[in-house]
Amino acid sequence: MTIKPSHLILCTLFFIQFSICSSTLFAQSKSQGQKQLRDSIEMTEQNLATWATDQEHQRYSLKERMEKYKVNGLSIVVIKNYKIAWAKGYGWADVAQKKPVSTKTLFQAGSISKSLNGVAMLKLVQDGKLDLYKDINNYLSSWKFPYDSLSKGKKITTANLLSHTAGLSGHGFGGYMKGEAIPTIYEILDGKKPANSEAVRSMYEPGKTAEYSGGGITISQLMLTDITGKKYEDYMLQQVLQPLGMTESFFSEPTPSKKNLLASGYYPDGKKANEGGYNFYPEMAAASLWTNPTDLAKYIIETQLSLKGKSAKVLSQKMTMLRLTPYIDNESAMGVFIKQKGNEKYFTHSGGTKGFISEYIGSFENGNGVVVMTNSANPGLTKEIFNSVALVYNWKGFYKPEINKTISLPIDLMQKYVGNYQWQGKPVAISIENGQLWLNAAVKSRLYFTSNSAFYLAEREAHFKFSTAPNGLVDGFIDTDDNRKIEKIK
Repeated sequence: MTIKPSHLILCTLFFIQFSICSSTLFAQSKSQGQKQLRDSIEMTEQNLATWATDQEHQRYSLKERMEKYKVNGLSIVVIKNYKIAWAKGYGWADVAQKKPVSTKTLFQAGSISKSLNGVAMLKLVQDGKLDLYKDINNYLSSWKFPYDSLSKGKKITTANLLSHTAGLSGHGFGGYMKGEAIPTIYEILDGKKPANSEAVRSMYEPGKTAEYSGGGITISQLMLTDITGKKYEDYMLQQVLQPLGMTESFFSEPTPSKKNLLASGYYPDGKKANEGGYNFYPEMAAASLWTNPTDLAKYIIETQLSLKGKSAKVLSQKMTMLRLTPYIDNESAMGVFIKQKGNEKYFTHSGGTKGFISEYIGSFENGNGVVVMTNSANPGLTKEIFNSVALVYNWKGFYKPEINKTISLPIDLMQKYVGNYQWQGKPVAISIENGQLWLNAAVKSRLYFTSNSAFYLAEREAHFKFSTAPNGLVDGFIDTDDNRKIEKIK
């Protein structure tokens, strides 16, 4: 069949017009998508919300809350529908050097390390090299856990270690400054110099309750090296980080090529953590991971996809489900904590080292999540950002603040509460400013009173109540959630 030239011209013109229209529609769609993304980011930056409030819709900007918490720099990733929706850095990775935070800036993740360690230990189970429910001494060859009467004849299992139900000491670790002697893992576990922590030993029998223990996680670190014959950091890189695509992350001491990406950590008073800007943690499984939110998001997304049976880069669906199942209580699972928000479940972990605070959260359903990493030792900001993301992206039932009716106190009563107090070994002061009582600590917080003696702080998720001695004088205030008293200094 011969096509007439006039028909060919018409077809060509139609194709060109169709292509132009399609390109225009694609460009418009892309432009609209970019605008929606910019709007979502801006809304997230303007809708930070506290756990409790006296106003139902009280919101804060990210800038003012960074100033409030004295956070020099932070990095955020938001996950939507099993993909990274956006990533952005804010502030300074190093203040003196005027080095800004980028999406590639590396932060010390602290106890978030335990989540990746949980993946590694369950991979050993998956590979048939470890039984979660057998005595840990069956797998420890270079050191044995010294059972005593406190364990009451019960054996500690790997499941106990990973879920913090082993009844062991060693809540956390302080790390080591540049130039300090670094202990071996055996010296750490036995509490021998140069270790700066106590020996990891039984406090009560395993399986009784959940009691957070970085010491128990450090035992799992030794188990991994004894079982595999590899250095912990090498196994984690080859078997966990690389398969997950976490190409910027590592458990080892930072190499020279990574130094320029490191954020410097800062204490609550704004001073740099130490000469190097960070401490070294030989307790690798418990605290030594260096990473950024983009890399951590890859771990979260893989967990979510594996849970649905749609991916198995490291763990099968069965192993992922086991990892996210609380062992004794309703929260403590294998390297993660499970939270119920409305009708949705989330897996989460936070981390804090000298100068760094980070936290992530990921949903069981729908592929949602957030990662926030900061180079400040002040907690609180991460959850306010979580709340903002939940509001902007409509995570149903996630943000349900405690809304309180607050009262004003007469000046004579406020003056009775003024003074110095001892909080967690550090002095804090309560003073009157502009007709309100303020707690002057690492973060300056207003006292919101719900009665003449009961109050809460927007920056700390707890309820408090002033107490008096038999002579009628104020002698401190009590954290009524855990019945812990903060003594007034006489």
